[in-house]
Amino acid sequence: MNGLSILIPTYNDECRQLVGDLLTQCEELKRVSKGFCFEIIVADDGSTDRSVLATNSTIGILPNCRFVRRIKNCGRAQIRNFLAGEAAYDSLLFIDSDMTVVRRDFIAAYVDAWNPTHIIYGGYEVPAKDGMDDNLRYRYERSCREAHTAQRRREHPYSDFHTSNFMIPRSIFLAHPLDINFRQYGYEDVVYGEQMRRDGIVIDHIDNPIGFCTFEDNASFVSKTEEGLSTLCRFREQLEGYSRLMAVVEKLERWHMKGILRTFLQWFLSSFRNNLTGSHPNLTVFNLYKLGYLLKIMR
Repeated sequence: MNGLSILIPTYNDECRQLVGDLLTQCEELKRVSKGFCFEIIVADDGSTDRSVLATNSTIGILPNCRFVRRIKNCGRAQIRNFLAGEAAYDSLLFIDSDMTVVRRDFIAAYVDAWNPTHIIYGGYEVPAKDGMDDNLRYRYERSCREAHTAQRRREHPYSDFHTSNFMIPRSIFLAHPLDINFRQYGYEDVVYGEQMRRDGIVIDHIDNPIGFCTFEDNASFVSKTEEGLSTLCRFREQLEGYSRLMAVVEKLERWHMKGILRTFLQWFLSSFRNNLTGSHPNLTVFNLYKLGYLLKIMR
């Protein structure tokens, strides 16, 4: 690789600490590997939180770092496409702004794994935290953690791909940008994985996770989940075969039970939502709520 461009899209997330940790690792790697070149670019996608903007704007004074503020929100896919166009180097490393560096050799591991024709996905981990049993997002992510190991991801390399932490040759990304129709939350990474499968581009899965350590409150996560389900409903033809929840709906249709279950679940959606936004969220209720909500909006 001629150099590494670390690209961080952000919206109302403080990522000064994340950038500082990445910068420390890059500078150490440059010290021991004289030919290593890097840059870190943070692109703000129309954030509205002034305190976040004030903190993140200081990123621009750090060495080899840039902070780019975009006034109008353009969406999760387009901001990443924009960052790729801004990058100076051949290798792009995309990291979500709400993630945390949890490994001291995080950058070095990606550099060692670099392949000029492959995408490399490092995964993410959810460290155990005390006092989080009342947080729905934390409980949900911890319940899924076994599925995020590199060994498990390699079983389904294209469907188990996420844009939160991956390295890609710039030439491949520019030739295969993210679908800008995905402006709202959810599934742009799933569609991208399917696009890579169709185009014959290999996705390598390695054990080099970024930390998922920041969790929104329950009401915000439920609203984000509803947004993701709306995305799934809108793009369900493109996502065929890539959504377990949609596979359940398809089975219900074949068994002629879709309408019956939809009617039944509608009676409970309000109480389900109250449970999920309260202090004792239940993961079984969460799964039922997602199914009921999707059946509702598919009418």
